[in-house]
Amino acid sequence: MRTAGRTGAWTALVGLAVAVSACGNGTSITTPFVTTPAVLQHGPEYEVKTGPVAGLGTVLIDGEGITVYMFNNDVRGQPSRCYNICAVQWPPLVLPPGVAAPVAGPGIRPTLLGTAPGPDGTTQITYNGWPLYLWPPDRDPGMATGQALTNAGGLWYVLTPEGRPVRTAAA
Repeated sequence: MRTAGRTGAWTALVGLAVAVSACGNGTSITTPFVTTPAVLQHGPEYEVKTGPVAGLGTVLIDGEGITVYMFNNDVRGQPSRCYNICAVQWPPLVLPPGVAAPVAGPGIRPTLLGTAPGPDGTTQITYNGWPLYLWPPDRDPGMATGQALTNAGGLWYVLTPEGRPVRTAAA
């Protein structure tokens, strides 16, 4: 009985020593994630308005000031072709339950703002027939890190207030 106790104690000590030595491998990460909170605007996410993005001019943004995108593989006037893992990487801009229509904010032509059924039963917001998406790395207003990005099987672009894709890279 006494031997089993010692074996268990030694096993625990060896395990602890291995764990501690692994921590001292010379690699140190002091801040693995962005810790500063984003400074968002105060509109609802289902509002579409315009805002400036350096190198791209005035483009579509949501009510919190985050840049929205269109997917080049989508067909104007048709439901989204971005679903499953694509929609995880590029979340669609959708209406929350109980909201009947998106809000047309400053700079938006209300006649170009619409909706389309999402493959998961949600209602996706569209502009000039293009389903709209968010890019999670864009955490702050004025960011457009997804612009002209090839990802999830296609290209992604911001839209002008007229509803046309900006097909150039950000400066």
